[in-house]
Amino acid sequence: QVQVVESGGGLVQPGGSLRLSCVGSGFVFSSYGVSWYRQAPGKERELVASIISIGSSANYADSVKGRFTISRDDGKNTVYLQMNSLKPEDTAVYYCKAVHQWMPRYTYWGQGTQVTVSS
Repeated sequence: QVQVVESGGGLVQPGGSLRLSCVGSGFVFSSYGVSWYRQAPGKERELVASIISIGSSANYADSVKGRFTISRDDGKNTVYLQMNSLKPEDTAVYYCKAVHQWMPRYTYWGQGTQVTVSS
């Protein structure tokens, strides 16, 4: 059974940090590029960061560059999103998406984890 499960969300004060985890199972995780998206209330879902399957090259939205870091540990079938210097505008549900590097029809989404940045 294919599953993508996010965890690590929560309530944090502005300037604080959180680390999100995305764990995949039921597929060959190392063959998948993984992206983090977020969706705030009343807004469209937006791409936050992505990491490819080979070489671990990463890309970031301008709004999070220098504050967020995406990384992967294929031995644990996990991709992380380290979020530092959090701002209230980072508040959103964060989703993980896994896409097969050569067969993009194999795409899996997680259910999301809530991140709230507030004092």
